[in-house]
Amino acid sequence: MSAYLIDASIYIFQAHFSPYVECADTDGNDLSAFYGFSQFLLQFLRRENPELVAVAMDESLFCGFRHQLCDSYKTNRELPDENLAAQLKACARFCELLGLACFGSRTYEADDIIGTLASRIRADADLADEPIQILTKDKDLAQLLKDDDDCLWDYHRNTRRNAAQIRLDFGIAPEQIPDYLGLVGDAVDRISGVPGLGPVKGRALLQEYPDLDGIYANLHQVGSLSLRGASKLAELLGTHRELAYLSKRLATIVDDVADETEPFSMAPLQQLRRRPADLAGLSDFLLACKFTTGYCDSMVKAVQRLEPPGD
Repeated sequence: MSAYLIDASIYIFQAHFSPYVECADTDGNDLSAFYGFSQFLLQFLRRENPELVAVAMDESLFCGFRHQLCDSYKTNRELPDENLAAQLKACARFCELLGLACFGSRTYEADDIIGTLASRIRADADLADEPIQILTKDKDLAQLLKDDDDCLWDYHRNTRRNAAQIRLDFGIAPEQIPDYLGLVGDAVDRISGVPGLGPVKGRALLQEYPDLDGIYANLHQVGSLSLRGASKLAELLGTHRELAYLSKRLATIVDDVADETEPFSMAPLQQLRRRPADLAGLSDFLLACKFTTGYCDSMVKAVQRLEPPGD
């Protein structure tokens, strides 16, 4: 048995922007994001029949704690319009009706929800031996891999990567990913890193030293490394020390949230055990979303055909 932690936004937005996913309600309003996500989720449940599973939603755009640390963080994103916001809520409700634990937060990102749940699973006496499979396309989540039985699963490409594969692919250990992004930044999330320091030098530094602390503790030795431009590297790092540490903090997934207002950090892990689907509630929900009657019936039948959890 594995514990499956799903980064929902990846699959929701992939469907939303895909030219190959088209769906509208009876009034002609777009439902492509919900439709694509629901089809992914049903396929996943048929394929894996998971017993332990949680879905993490992103609800913290422009209001999370990282935005308080850095004004420019993810400023290249846009808030969902009214239609997409409604579809995001529908995706969360669909998970609940399927019997899946679903969590969101206005303070923490989906990554932090997954990180904290992973830590709680590992600390639980009954679940500690269960491998953790994180369904995502975001390589940054690799920093959560602890054991070689854990993996990142890019579901649509059907590729799984464990900690050993991450080391082979990226030249650094999973736990060094925040340090790496602290050095080189991440344009996708508007994390600056150290200006002028690229991936080659970033990897080389982390192959020499374990983390940012190790680099800065040995800054006087950096100039003697066998790297092109090493003589200027120490000065560059020294000048942008605060920016490097801020970038690392922005890139570090919080895996120890303990806040009574955040259900994902306090809810009993028993909630991660998949429950039977609420078929009557699902039918009413789909009709309220203004799907056609034929689609509602076929969706309910598809859910009804799923194997019971854990069988």
